[in-house]
Amino acid sequence: MMENVTFDELELRQSAELTRTLTHRDIELFAAVSGDVNPAHMDEIYALNGAFHGVIGHGMWSGGLISTVLGTMLPGPGTIYLGQEMRFLHPVRIGDAVTVTVSVKSKHPDKPIVIFDCICRNQNGETVLAGTATVLAPTEKIRVARPDLPQVDILERNHFNGIMASAHALGKIRVAVVHPVGENVIEAVKEAVDEQM
Repeated sequence: MMENVTFDELELRQSAELTRTLTHRDIELFAAVSGDVNPAHMDEIYALNGAFHGVIGHGMWSGGLISTVLGTMLPGPGTIYLGQEMRFLHPVRIGDAVTVTVSVKSKHPDKPIVIFDCICRNQNGETVLAGTATVLAPTEKIRVARPDLPQVDILERNHFNGIMASAHALGKIRVAVVHPVGENVIEAVKEAVDEQM
């Protein structure tokens, strides 16, 4: 269950934290969702010769953890993100355990607007990200079930190469497409023709 902390319940310096360890899969998933395929995150050889001498996580992965704390813990459900200011101070590498801490910095006197200090530290205590977040805090109590995260599979681009090689070995066969349901069906037929199947 997730239960929020309303604007009236929030107190100065009240805080919440979350720790996550960055994995290679996290980097792949973030790249797939955001489209950010910067080689500093995706190409080990490039990254070894880059400024950080190895693959680093996307800076916004840490920023996303701040959003997780604000939206699910403090203030929690019903929170509306209004703004974020961040400074990226150290890279986050695969295997780094990042602890995100958000704490109430100030409350607006006339509106349910709250500013939070946001700090992300690695397992060595180094601050990797620092900043503030501004939110519209919930004014009514909300208690909801925590949804299950969806299962996500990442397939390499060449996932079907083995299947295509097996099909080539069978030789050409006559095929009729009776009812293409979508554009991707026609594209698949065209690709098979292009491959002389």
